[in-house]
Amino acid sequence: MEEEEEEDDELAFKKQQLIDSLSRKLSVLREAQQSLLEDIGANCTLGEEVESLVQTVCKPNELDKFRMFIGDLEKVVSLLLSLSGRLARVENALSGLGLEASHDERLALTEKKKQLSEQLGEARELKEHVDRRERVVLEVLSRYLTEEQLQDYRHFVKMKSGLIIEQRQLEEKIRLGEEQLRCLRESLGMGLAHCMGLAHC
Repeated sequence: MEEEEEEDDELAFKKQQLIDSLSRKLSVLREAQQSLLEDIGANCTLGEEVESLVQTVCKPNELDKFRMFIGDLEKVVSLLLSLSGRLARVENALSGLGLEASHDERLALTEKKKQLSEQLGEARELKEHVDRRERVVLEVLSRYLTEEQLQDYRHFVKMKSGLIIEQRQLEEKIRLGEEQLRCLRESLGMGLAHCMGLAHC
């Protein structure tokens, strides 16, 4: 009985260490997220300045091309990230299926994987199309903007994609960390409840 209690205490201690470690990591990730939001704000400001410049020097139809490209770039990068994340989760679920898993369960996940793979392929084609449009927009802008202004535009576009990806990755890390923390706290709480129950016996 004493050995069991010692093992329980040791396990609870290790779980508490993990909780403390995860809490610190989450704190660092949230600080990074706050810093990232500031970077996103700064890049948005740069984008507004570039758009204002484009509006001043370009023809209305050229401005429309610029705006549509920027809007579609954000949508297609977000779509790619979303589909990649969902596909990875389905693949993890499939690889984690035990021998006791039903045929229907395995079939449903396999179908989901196939569907998401097809959608991801279509999204990649969309991204290629957006990339071609980026070259067209750059060609148009190079007729009006100075080299320094073009550098601002290139920086804005590059950072826009990069920051969306970084933001999604950070959100996913925070989500996973919070989930792990919740599970650990729940298991620790259950262990403590069990110990308290034994104490009352």
